[in-house]
Amino acid sequence: MASRLAGRYNPVLLELMTGFIALTIASLTLWFWLEASPVVPLAAIVAFMVLAGLVLYYIPDRSRWLGWANRITLARGILIAMLAGALADPRLLDSHSLPLVSLATLALLLDGVDGWIARRTRTDSLFGAYFDMELDAFFILVLCLALMVLGKVGPWVVLIGAMRYVFVMVGLRLTWLQQPLPPSQRRKAVCVWQVTALMLALLPMIDATTAAWLAATALAGLAGSFGRDVGWLYRHARACPFD
Repeated sequence: MASRLAGRYNPVLLELMTGFIALTIASLTLWFWLEASPVVPLAAIVAFMVLAGLVLYYIPDRSRWLGWANRITLARGILIAMLAGALADPRLLDSHSLPLVSLATLALLLDGVDGWIARRTRTDSLFGAYFDMELDAFFILVLCLALMVLGKVGPWVVLIGAMRYVFVMVGLRLTWLQQPLPPSQRRKAVCVWQVTALMLALLPMIDATTAAWLAATALAGLAGSFGRDVGWLYRHARACPFD
């Protein structure tokens, strides 16, 4: 079994190991520069290892390499893992929010680049789409937790990051929620605004009241978007019942 997995995953595993080394060096360098707690790079490494494990588990059998589009997504994963590590040190979030927002901004700018590369190279895939989508969901959850840890927004902000995971869990019982949705520019716009609003709320010059309003607009947009998607899935399930 071990040899078979090695044959199946060896090229991808090599790319993930390269990402792991890059994350470790970047985390140790950045957090040493910011005089962070040693638990911060450790938490970032754990977050990346979970990400890498999920990639190995879900990547199709026929995949030999990640491809350039998924490599860009993996690079975003490294940045997001570093942000997740910062959650372990609230003092770091409070005193160095600008560098952390800069990391988040870079991760946001890379979002969309992977899809553009996939389309240009004709290497778009279902795995790549889900990889990108689930990383976006985790990114949003990390930003929500950062706002809560800083005390700028109440615990309700986690509803923004948790909504995707609640949707998935409910879908385990209501299988019609698992059916694919049609492409939607509205869904993409809502996702971009969520990340933008949450990052703006993290900026040190934004007070708690403004941060709460920004987060509230993100929550309202997300709730409306999810409501429309659930409604579409329900109507489609009634019109075309699944076995």
